[in-house]
Amino acid sequence: MTDTPTQEWWSAAELAEAGLPGLPTTKRKINELAAREGWKNRAGKVRRRRAAGGGMEYHWSLLPLRARLQLTAPREAVPEPFLSRTAAWAEFEAATGAAQAKARKRLEVLQEVEALEGAGLTRSLAVKSAAKNTGSAVKSIWNWFEKINGIAEEDRLAYLVDRRGVKKPKSAVTASPEFCEIVKSAFLRQGGPEFTACYDWAVDIAEAEGLPILPIHTVRRWYQSTVSKPTEIYHRKGAEALRRSFPHQTRDKAAMVPLECIQGDYHKFDVFVRWPGEKDPVRPQGVFFSDVHSGKMLAWRLDLTANSHTVQLAIGDVIERFGVPQAALLDNGREFAAKVITGGAETRFRFKITDEDIPGLLPMMGVKVHWATPYSGQSKPIERAFRDFCSRIAKHPAFEGAYTGNKPDAKPENYGNRAIPLEAFREVMEREVEKHNARTGRRSEVAFGRSFNDVFNEGYKTAPIRRATDEQRRLWLLRAEGLRAATKNGELKLHGSRYWGEWMYRIAGQKVVARFDGDKLHAGLHVYDLSGSYLGHAPCLEKGDFLDVQAARDVARKRNQFVRTAREAAKAEKEFSAAEIAARLKAAGKIVGDELPEAEVVKLVAPHPKAPSGLRRRQPSAEQREADERLEAQVTRLSSRRAAQAAPDDDPETRFARALELEAMLANEQALTPAQSDWLAEYQQSAEYRGFVRVHRRLGKNDK
Repeated sequence: MTDTPTQEWWSAAELAEAGLPGLPTTKRKINELAAREGWKNRAGKVRRRRAAGGGMEYHWSLLPLRARLQLTAPREAVPEPFLSRTAAWAEFEAATGAAQAKARKRLEVLQEVEALEGAGLTRSLAVKSAAKNTGSAVKSIWNWFEKINGIAEEDRLAYLVDRRGVKKPKSAVTASPEFCEIVKSAFLRQGGPEFTACYDWAVDIAEAEGLPILPIHTVRRWYQSTVSKPTEIYHRKGAEALRRSFPHQTRDKAAMVPLECIQGDYHKFDVFVRWPGEKDPVRPQGVFFSDVHSGKMLAWRLDLTANSHTVQLAIGDVIERFGVPQAALLDNGREFAAKVITGGAETRFRFKITDEDIPGLLPMMGVKVHWATPYSGQSKPIERAFRDFCSRIAKHPAFEGAYTGNKPDAKPENYGNRAIPLEAFREVMEREVEKHNARTGRRSEVAFGRSFNDVFNEGYKTAPIRRATDEQRRLWLLRAEGLRAATKNGELKLHGSRYWGEWMYRIAGQKVVARFDGDKLHAGLHVYDLSGSYLGHAPCLEKGDFLDVQAARDVARKRNQFVRTAREAAKAEKEFSAAEIAARLKAAGKIVGDELPEAEVVKLVAPHPKAPSGLRRRQPSAEQREADERLEAQVTRLSSRRAAQAAPDDDPETRFARALELEAMLANEQALTPAQSDWLAEYQQSAEYRGFVRVHRRLGKNDK
């Protein structure tokens, strides 16, 4: 037995945790015992605790006798378990900042000792000198050397951390796990109830079923330590919210060039517009294409609905003005995934993909198609521009009273007061899109305060640009199939306009295919035949005022010019005159005999029902027809039987044995199939059967 224990000063919590005999096992009971016995009044036996949290510490001599005896009883030294390198660094990382700083201070002291040793001092003198210089205890330095004995120099820091500074995981609640599970299950619902409400419901259940009830702060702490944040998001907000909680990807555009990739999407404006031909005001939709590298808005088109035709024309506008892009990032809507746009492209999310798909506009132009993730606005940078449009176009002062609000419960007070004419809306939008491209102060990784126009123009000058041919330009025009040219002159009519060219006489009365721009009908039609061959361009015939003399003169001039040109061409086409052809016919005139060949096949004419009786065949009577039918049926059966008899695997003895077997089945009142009954009836009438029966009777066999 030793005179003093290894630990002389104890806090109330340490005494409760030690479980010494004669002492309570809770901190509150220890404090009550100290107050009852007046431990604080014993001079020199009580001191202020220096560690974090404060409190009082009591000398071991104040404890009951049995506790003092256990503390001074001899006990074998239990070596501290050796920590692996991984576990040591894990504890160092879990330690508090103060504990980590203290470990670094200890390592500096040990390094100083080793430096003094290298200068020629002994280990003992070096330790004493370092202790004096750093203010550390000599015994502590020796203990630190014991901790790093056999440890690699790069891992010493992890083993010098004070274990008391390591954050210990809070113990799980075990008093009433069912009560906690009730609170958790009630809280993890998409209805989003408050935690206090779930706790109150759990209390009601616990009181009715006799379950232990824990304080709400204990249950909350247990919930936070057992349920992860992703689990809570999934149960309370759904899978889509969980997907959005994942950090987004930042994509670098610095290495790109203009037209390396364009992006396109539809946007529905929150403005009422009066659309020609529509009775009620509508919210127009616009398809926009922008350059991914610079952010510049390249082209846009308006329409009533999102459709592939408008997408086709907008892509054509981009190619016509700027050139053919290398790639396109598209939304997964039907208007972009239509075969006329992306037919033949791989990894389309919509429509059936077959090997026979006709290539769409983008694959035919050599544009690589990339599909944005469905229902993911983060995948399309153009969505940022749409937010700008919502503020600067939909809420423009010129559209006051026509703004609809961006959702049903956000309608303004003047909702539906007016609707904007389409041309006025188009004018404002065109102006705002240009200002969007020219606005400076952009903060992207390639703009550095410049405008989208500046960034695009800088790279466009040096980027390799592909231009479309005249034939390729016609690919993005809309198709009108089955148009029939007028029989008189080949004139075409489309959407109330008339189209005609001098060459169109040769398609008079024929069905053709026309390509056109829906927003530029007066630009004319490009006409193809039904096989896809290009025929020519048909200009639009503009209407003139009823009393416009100049317009009438222009038409008359064009008509006279056409007649004169056609007359000269007609004269050039006629090689021989009528008199020349008549003379040549007279010289070549020779009567050719009409020799009739002899007919090799002669067919008699059937007599007419009303012809004289001597020329008609007598019709057979009903009895004669019935007899003929019976004879024909019997001949058919005999032919079938002879064919069956000719089979190598069916001889007369086998057929007779089969007949005896079927007759035995009838004698035993067994049912036969219709085929067996018919075969037996026909066979019993044959000479073969009667011959076998006579032979059997003469031989004395009783089978029949």
